[in-house]
Parts: sequence; structure tokens; C-alpha cells
Amino acid sequence: MYKLFLKPLLFRLNPEKAHYLTFDFLKFFVGNAFGRFVAKLVFSYKHPQLKKQLFGLTFENPVGIAAGLDKDATTFNELAALGFGFIEIGTLTPKPQIGNDKPRLFRLPKDEALINRMGFNNQGVDAAVARLKNRKTNAIIGGNIGKNKLTPNEDAISDYEYCFLALFDVVDYFVVNVSSPNTPNLRALQDKEPLTALLNHLQRINNAKPKRKPLLLKIAPDLTNSQLDDIIDIVKLTNIDGIIATNTTISRELLTYPKSEIDAIGMGGLSGKPLTKRSTEVIAYLKTHSNNAFPVIGVGGIHSPQDALDKLKAGADLIQLYTGFVYEGPSLIKKINKAILKK
Repeated sequence: MYKLFLKPLLFRLNPEKAHYLTFDFLKFFVGNAFGRFVAKLVFSYKHPQLKKQLFGLTFENPVGIAAGLDKDATTFNELAALGFGFIEIGTLTPKPQIGNDKPRLFRLPKDEALINRMGFNNQGVDAAVARLKNRKTNAIIGGNIGKNKLTPNEDAISDYEYCFLALFDVVDYFVVNVSSPNTPNLRALQDKEPLTALLNHLQRINNAKPKRKPLLLKIAPDLTNSQLDDIIDIVKLTNIDGIIATNTTISRELLTYPKSEIDAIGMGGLSGKPLTKRSTEVIAYLKTHSNNAFPVIGVGGIHSPQDALDKLKAGADLIQLYTGFVYEGPSLIKKINKAILKK
């Protein structure tokens, strides 16, 4: 139904308007007990062998939704009813911010890709916390945290600390986002020294809690092998719980559109099918060169069950959808889970 009727209508609209219209649709039809029951009946697929124990948590299935879709934790209950095993909300910042100027989200249908330069637009972490306190799902919820645009990198630790403490009691795991290309100078925090300092600081707070929460790092696909080696060292040095590979890319390789059209769109992170191969390579590199020392959540260009199986074969412990969900719709979740059971 999605690809035949809803997608053609949504793809006639501005991408950002289509996003919010989809969320309104979900809240209207799935925002009540009966709607969630029907959605689970149609889209959800449960099987004991799909359950995954990781980070001390039990995931009903290994297919999650990546951060960026439900930035403000407004629709996580409805997304869980579609069959996702876990939902990652955010990226959230301490203060609300409107993000970058519009237009800032662009479709590339021929390549089944998106370019976004949203810029961490969100209502602030405290608003999300209030909504998460009214949680109606048992699905695992992750909190993806970042810094405000106007916060200089030398003060970034305080922004991450604020979000971490605010979310601690209402999420099941954390993701530190230093890899978005859409906040000025943010990716400089991926350098070994500042990143180690940031993660060690959060770990000290985390370990002082009666029961700590899993802490993960989301990395860019544009890192070199030597930078990936640094990431492996940082995981060991800080003892964080795992890596999410990968965020969007600043590369424009593998696109079929004329260069003039891509240049006219301008800067932003590219996601979707052009990222499939590179994100899988990063997963495999991390797993091989660390001797499988830590879990990896694979994300980037998963548009089919085979894409998901390739990520898992490369070493991903869990996977996340984003652009593939936009192009393929909610039926993709069930298809992937069925394929995992058959392998």
C-alpha cells in the first residue's frame, strides 16, 4: 500500500513537509490502542529467534530506526507499533534550535538517496524528556545526543553532559553524535584527543550511577583506515559499549545525477543506496581489526533484506533503517526479519 499509494503522494510534496505529514498520519491512525494493535498485526513480525541480547538489553528483533527520523521523541510509540525492535530518538541538544535554513532536505529518487543539512533542528532535550515519560511501548529507546550550534567545541562536553543527565532515566542507551556534517566544526570532535576526553567524561558520570546505561559512538563513513584504527583504540581506552557505523557521508560518489544538479543542492549529508557499500566496509573493518572486540550497529543504505543480511554478515550486531524506510515503507521491517530467520 505504501509504495503504490502513499509514497507517490508524499513524493509530490516538499520532503520536509512530507516527513511531518507522515508523522501526523502515524499519530492519527496509530496513536491509540486500537491503531497500535492493527499496526502490529499488519507490520510486526515476532519470533523467539529474532530476539537479541546486547548491552544487557533484550531487543525483540535486530531492526531499529536510526536517529534523525524522530528527532523530538514525538512518534516513538507509533514507530514501535510498526515492528521496529528499537527506536533511536534525536539528535537532541540542550537548548532548542531551528536548524539550518530551508530548503535543507532533498530527494534523489533515481539513486534512492537523500541529502540533508537539517542542522540538529529540535525542540531541546527537556521537551523530549517530558514526552518520553509517557512511554507506551516496551521497545528499546536510544537517546542520540549532540551539542548546540553556537556552543564552541571547547565547551562541547557541557552540552553532552546536560543531555546525558536529562535523558538518563527515560532512555535505554545513549549515542554520542560527533559525526554529523551539518553542524559547523562538529566532526573535529572525532579527533582522538577531544573524543577520548568527551567519552571519558561521560563514562565517569555513567559509572557513578547505581546502574549505568550503554554508551555508544556514532561515526562518519568518511573516516580513513588510520582514523578507524583510532576509533578502535578509543573504544578500548574509554571502555564504551559499541559503535554505530555509519552516519551520512559528505561524498557525492556513485550518484547518477548531473554534477550541476548536485552542486545546486549544496552541502549536506548523503544517505541511502550510494552509502550501502561504504557503510558495510566500515563495519567489516571495525570488526576485523578489533578482533570483534565490541558490538557494532550497522546503518547506511539498507533498502532490502539482502542489504540487511550483508550488514549482519560483515559483523553488525544490530541494524538501523532511515532512508530505506522512506523509500520502501514499513513492510521492509517484516521482510528483513523474515530473511534473518531464513538465513
